[in-house]
Amino acid sequence: MRLPCRYEFAAGLNACLDKINEIISSGLADKVGKEDLETLKKLQEEFAAELATLRGRVDALDAKTAKLEAQQFSTTTKLFGQAIFGLQSRLPNTGSLTPRDGTRNTVDDATNLTFGYNLQLSLVTQFDNRSLLSTGIQAGNASTASTLFANNNFLTNNYTRLRYELDTANSIQLSDLSYRFLVGDRLAVIVGAAGFAASSVFRGPNRYESAAGQGALSAFSQRNPILNFPGQAGIGFDWQISDNISLQGVYTASLASNPQNGLTGGPFTAGVQLAITPSDAIDLALYYLNSYTTNASLNTGVGDNLIGPIAGRFSTNAFGGTATWRISPQVTLGGWAGYTTSESRDVGLGGTVNTFNWMAFLNFPDLFAEGNLGGIYVGQPPKITSSNITQNGVAAFNIPSTIGLTGVNAGDFGGQPSTTTHLELFYRMRLNDNISITPGVLFIFNPVQTAGSDTITVGAIRTTFTF
Repeated sequence: MRLPCRYEFAAGLNACLDKINEIISSGLADKVGKEDLETLKKLQEEFAAELATLRGRVDALDAKTAKLEAQQFSTTTKLFGQAIFGLQSRLPNTGSLTPRDGTRNTVDDATNLTFGYNLQLSLVTQFDNRSLLSTGIQAGNASTASTLFANNNFLTNNYTRLRYELDTANSIQLSDLSYRFLVGDRLAVIVGAAGFAASSVFRGPNRYESAAGQGALSAFSQRNPILNFPGQAGIGFDWQISDNISLQGVYTASLASNPQNGLTGGPFTAGVQLAITPSDAIDLALYYLNSYTTNASLNTGVGDNLIGPIAGRFSTNAFGGTATWRISPQVTLGGWAGYTTSESRDVGLGGTVNTFNWMAFLNFPDLFAEGNLGGIYVGQPPKITSSNITQNGVAAFNIPSTIGLTGVNAGDFGGQPSTTTHLELFYRMRLNDNISITPGVLFIFNPVQTAGSDTITVGAIRTTFTF
């Protein structure tokens, strides 16, 4: 709308006054005549009402502009991607599994050289500086698993699984859908609808616990297996109690088996973690999780994962801790331990199954060149230390004896007869900001907790592209 002539003149007068004030402030007052000032003073008095109205309108316009800037809905979305290509194999070996009597009679049928890929894409959408939405998709065909059930070779899969294995039959899957927002300055709330688990919320004390394409090679070496308890949808929080102490909590449900169960009627995982950094060089974490499963499994995908009869229902309590110490910028020492105790929840069955695992590791950042990473990991994958399941009061379905211990009945009580030791060496070479190559080797001594089996040697070369 066009201003009336008096307002237009008042606007010009106001600009003239501003210019004169600028001249006077710069020390050039002698350039302005007395007659000119008298004329401007009279004009200012005559147009005082119009000048006041204009200033009011300008102030109101400034306020509305500031409000619009503060309330505007503007999103920023960034794409992150990772493509992993793996070439892997394991040397021929023979196990003592059926029965476990020291005689090597179970030939490993998964020793062929294989090549596969793992593709992950993530979209991170930031609505403001206090909230963001994460969406991830994935596809892959990388697998080293044995599928021969008759001689129990499938049991070795959880001991030899590589960290980047992903077999979706080349189809695209939704891997992550979560929303994070701040409540105050120290509390974040995370809501997930897909791919949501304890590891989505808990902070990892091992600063090299990175994505599948960057850290160690094996699934066991990524983190304490009890933190792999599954989930799909749920809610969590991350509370920074002080500069050195934080608390995380999570509740997540597995909906895939029967969506009608909802968030509370089927398998679930709930847990808390206390993270402490007493100094810049030390990271500590203590965690507890409770899980309910309906497939006779801990669902960690590592070590002794199967703990009871097919479709068995178990309630599991898990306790663990992880610690890392950066001895120097070039050396980090760390380790973890985890214990689970699972109680049978099936009608007619009773008893508990206990497992234990541990890991010690050395990381060597910037080894030989900036951006490189060397690592040595040694530990014990989850091992059934005791199992006393009964059916109508009689020992039954105890895994250590069910898979072939000789000299005992199929359901006798007890733990595994021996202990598996995992040794892993790897070296990640950074070619540039977007490409790295990681050769490595794994040695699995006494696989499947069986002393009579050959050591399994796994070799892999992982190439990772990030963008």
